[in-house]
Amino acid sequence: MENEKNKTELYGEQGNNPKNDKISIKISIKKISVKKVIIIAIIIASGILVYACKGLFIAATVDGSPISRLTVIKELEKASGKSLLDSFIVERLIQKEAKAKGITVSDEEVNTQITTIQDQIAAQGSTLEEALISQGMTMEDLKKQIIIQTEVEKLVADKISVTDEEVTQYITDNAISIPEGQEATTTAQIKEELRSQKLSTEGSLLVTTLKSQANIIYFVNY
Repeated sequence: MENEKNKTELYGEQGNNPKNDKISIKISIKKISVKKVIIIAIIIASGILVYACKGLFIAATVDGSPISRLTVIKELEKASGKSLLDSFIVERLIQKEAKAKGITVSDEEVNTQITTIQDQIAAQGSTLEEALISQGMTMEDLKKQIIIQTEVEKLVADKISVTDEEVTQYITDNAISIPEGQEATTTAQIKEELRSQKLSTEGSLLVTTLKSQANIIYFVNY
């Protein structure tokens, strides 16, 4: 009995013993170590991610001094933010209206126009790739423009047709002298010019109408 009492006093009333305490301490140390490893791994991964995506935050460095991308964006917004935002709004409105009217533009239509543009540029001694680079555009940008332009043409198609009477009136009003044998070519050119004028006018009216009917809320003033 005295031995039991001594054991109780030595190990405590719970019946714990030094062996169990050591095990508990070891487990606690192991848990802390794993936690530290996880934290270090997260820090390293974050550092690698920041380095890999540094172009998202830094545009360039000059002798180690960084120029933030935000600085460049702010200056670009000052220079052309208003017109760029307006073009995005117009693009969104046209896409929405075309969808509402069931208007689509096929890949074939886009490729046909790209081929026409290529031929026109080739006739001037250049290539489409060079022209795109000079304009700071990609092929995807060009395709997007073609789609929007075609959607506009289809939306106002009933208002941009040109009659023979209009061609004749144009020739008379501008006193155009047509060389013999060039009647068909000249007439086709005049008709296309008149059509382009109508497209520009009707396209502008369409955009004005769509803007007046849309709920546009500006959160940034340029």
